[in-house]
Amino acid sequence: MPGPHGGPGGANRFAKPKNTKKTILRILHYLSPSKIPLVGVALLILITVGANLGGSYYMRPLINKLVGGGFQGPSDLLLALVPLGCIYLVGAAATYLQDMSMSWLGQKGSNRLRRDLFDALQDLPISYYDAHTHGELMSRFTNDADNVEMALRNSVTALFSSCIMFVGLVCIMIYTNAFLFLITVVILALTFLVIKFMGGKSQKYHREQQAALGKVNGNIQEMIEGLKVVKAFTHEEAAKADFAALNETYRQKATAASFYSSAVMPIAGNLNHIGYAFTAMIGGLLAIFGGFDIGGFTIYLNYTKQVSQPLNQISQQINTILSALAGAERIFEVMDTPSETDEGHITLVPVHKDQNGALSVNTEGGREGVWAWKTPKNGTARLVPILLEDEEGAATELVQAVREGDSWRVLDPDELCDAPQWGTLDESGSFTPVADVSRLAGHRWAWKYPNHEGNMGFHLVRGAIRNIPGEDYYLTELKGAVRFSHVDFSYVPGKRILHDVTVYANPGQKIAFVGSTGAGKTTITNLINRFYEIEDGMITFDGLNVSDIAKDSLRQALGAVLQDTHLFTGTVMENIRYGRLDATDEECIQAAKAVGAHSFIRRLPDGYNTMVTGDGSNFSQGQRQLLAIARAAVADPPVMILDEATSSIDTRTEAMVQRGMDALMEGRTVFVIAHRLSTVRNSDCIVVIEHGRIQEKGSHQHLLEEQGRYYQLYTGQFQLD
Repeated sequence: MPGPHGGPGGANRFAKPKNTKKTILRILHYLSPSKIPLVGVALLILITVGANLGGSYYMRPLINKLVGGGFQGPSDLLLALVPLGCIYLVGAAATYLQDMSMSWLGQKGSNRLRRDLFDALQDLPISYYDAHTHGELMSRFTNDADNVEMALRNSVTALFSSCIMFVGLVCIMIYTNAFLFLITVVILALTFLVIKFMGGKSQKYHREQQAALGKVNGNIQEMIEGLKVVKAFTHEEAAKADFAALNETYRQKATAASFYSSAVMPIAGNLNHIGYAFTAMIGGLLAIFGGFDIGGFTIYLNYTKQVSQPLNQISQQINTILSALAGAERIFEVMDTPSETDEGHITLVPVHKDQNGALSVNTEGGREGVWAWKTPKNGTARLVPILLEDEEGAATELVQAVREGDSWRVLDPDELCDAPQWGTLDESGSFTPVADVSRLAGHRWAWKYPNHEGNMGFHLVRGAIRNIPGEDYYLTELKGAVRFSHVDFSYVPGKRILHDVTVYANPGQKIAFVGSTGAGKTTITNLINRFYEIEDGMITFDGLNVSDIAKDSLRQALGAVLQDTHLFTGTVMENIRYGRLDATDEECIQAAKAVGAHSFIRRLPDGYNTMVTGDGSNFSQGQRQLLAIARAAVADPPVMILDEATSSIDTRTEAMVQRGMDALMEGRTVFVIAHRLSTVRNSDCIVVIEHGRIQEKGSHQHLLEEQGRYYQLYTGQFQLD
């Protein structure tokens, strides 16, 4: 079924490329990265055309000799025909090799083109998909790629061969008899005008035909998908009438397009026959009275029939070539779109953690469940020891110094020295030793780097660290502390969605976002994993600025159950394992048990080996949601994002899932978006968002006592229940 832009014969078949030369060169590179195969194909085409023209012209002396009685017997004639047979055999072999080579090169080229296009799509930012429909992107793989493949496989060689054939025929015809060629020129001109006029009409009606076909296909798809709605409102007759009108329009356009397409060749063929008749009449007179040899007259008549064929082939292939170039430009436009930028230099690595809490990079493989951020020491963030009265209080950086005479010399972070003294620096840079040594036992570690306003600040580190002099990296344990500090964001410049959002979640805390539809709840969670970049403010993960963390590493530390559940074609087990591809069957089953999906999975016909098809159309919405939750659970991330994770689950199933989710969320940082306020009551902090601004935040009981927006939402839902 053609897509929104038509199939291989669709509306974009007659589109014109914007930069023909650049696109052709780029396509030829996909046809073959090396010029040698292309040169070989070009030589085969020259041999094929040369054999065709040469074999025809070789008939001239044979006919003249035969008419003049130059052959002494059948053996002489047979001997003279041997070279002709060899010429045609060489031409046939060259044609076979040419077709084989172009078929292989065309398939290879289209394979590379689709592969590069798919790879490019994986690297595009989410904002690109927001601006382009799925059908539009799919048409690049189907209609556009098919047109390019067709051109690579057939049209390129056909066009090249036809051009050479036409030039060769013209040269030989002029050489054979220039006077007769004047008749041929007139017929060719008339043929060209007819093809141009009829072809223009054909293109016009084909465009209208494909537009009408697109509407018919769209109506069929829409009606099939919404058949339940049609039947529910008893609109069957109206649906039939709408389709009949669209189908009739398509019939009218298709009839006109078919007429002009079919009429071109008969008209051109009849003109060719008329030209052939005039040529035969004039040529016969020249042969009788003008000394024109019979052999030349015979081959010229043969060339007269052949000369219009290259023009017809060129006219047939030009639309395919233009369509392929236009389709290739659309593909290259996607491939040339700037990829998702990622300047992050901090990566997530598996580590060993010994009994004393010391970290070391795990180079042995396996999965211990302990991960750490590996931060280069030459980056913007520096790991420093601090004295901290409380987690929300002011921090003071600790430094080491040695006494040199009457003054102190502060040591560099990696400098080793015997018996250094710990202390602090004042604003003037003077070193003051810590008098109470017992305070050093309670010192903490923090990241030190400029905030979004350029001011140097400390960001507390939780968990074990590794900071060894001489190593060019730090290791800090992955814990899952997330902070938003004065974050502003806009999807479209000038239309701000989030305004000065400040919220934090410590490891193991559950943060819930509630508010009206479109308030910005999902947007906040999309910013955590850097699907979009913020305009102002800062987001930190374990004290690190997320813009400094490599996106793959950042997203590896996050698990998500999105509002729109998507399942892949495959078994239930494979869909759960998609959360972590190296998960064992037992780990997948344990994840399913944790979220309450195991009970319904084991009742399926093939259990965990049951096939999921059509985006999970063979499962209920609640079952699909449970599988998506299990998929997130098997990833075992320290941070979970649940965007309406229980929106499609009935009350009984919700209670079961909630128990599993509570066990799953233990020790993890969890961000929950929910319209059912009953699912967020046990959250550590509930954030109420309206129009992109935080109106209030606090625990369930605290917000009820405040009797603000949350109180209104909660009591309203309670009364509805």
